[in-house]
Amino acid sequence: MGSVPIYNSLSGTEADMELRTASSPRDAKLYDTQRLREEYLIDDLFKPDEIKLVYSHIDRIITGSAVPVKEELKLTAGDELRAEYFLQRREMGVINIGGEGIITIDGKKYDVDYKQGMYIGMGAKDVSFASKDAARPAKFYINSAPAHKTYPTVLIKREGTPSEGVVIIKDENKKELGSLEQANHRVINKYILPGQVETCQLEMGMTELKPGSVWNTMPCHTHDRRMEVYLYFDIPEDALVMHFMGEPTETRHIIMRNEQAVISPSWSIHSGCGTQAYTFIWGMVGENQDFDDMDDVAMQDFM
Repeated sequence: MGSVPIYNSLSGTEADMELRTASSPRDAKLYDTQRLREEYLIDDLFKPDEIKLVYSHIDRIITGSAVPVKEELKLTAGDELRAEYFLQRREMGVINIGGEGIITIDGKKYDVDYKQGMYIGMGAKDVSFASKDAARPAKFYINSAPAHKTYPTVLIKREGTPSEGVVIIKDENKKELGSLEQANHRVINKYILPGQVETCQLEMGMTELKPGSVWNTMPCHTHDRRMEVYLYFDIPEDALVMHFMGEPTETRHIIMRNEQAVISPSWSIHSGCGTQAYTFIWGMVGENQDFDDMDDVAMQDFM
């Protein structure tokens, strides 16, 4: 693992793009707590006036955040991408989990409010982030993946009327699952997926647990054809989520706090149990975009 300095603000503030290499399940089962956290946990997102990025060799996903407070933050490629600009060969999804914000793409401004998102297609040269109120800054969460084709850039809202450049999440993509009796009553909001927002490979969404429910993705699964990253948030300071990972017969856990992300390789389960209800954003990249292409793990086979 290492980091490469990049310039990420209009005033030239320097930040780091952290590099994470891929790991084998044969190695991962030997990791202690600290090593698991070093390999998979992303625990320093959402720093004021910074763009924080983590480049994973697993399907080449970039996970990150932008929190503009005093200044507008400009997204640049840095040395790691060997590109003229960040989205020269990439696509990107963004979801705002903070105050009202603005994303400017090649001179066009988009108002992006709390729990609204954007898909930004390959080829967008100038991307910058701003907040409307420095006292309540936007918190932009970012997933980016390699792309081979340019798909339309769109603003994604959960409610409202669709218009040119604005997509409203379809009713069938707001899926209620689970029950309070099983402690997993939740709503899956699918933001970026085929049939709603077209992409090369990136899929993103947000799962919200109902009060009294604490489990996500249980019974669990893997999907060999895609990796996934979770961002946990809406977690009070005195609460936590136990995120379970590893092969189904070699499970491990990572303690997750508010606004931390975790990388899940394709061979790993990805499930969580909190001390109370919470919300998480999921992002997937890989071989296909079939949301239901999962390898379910029977409860009897779980170890």
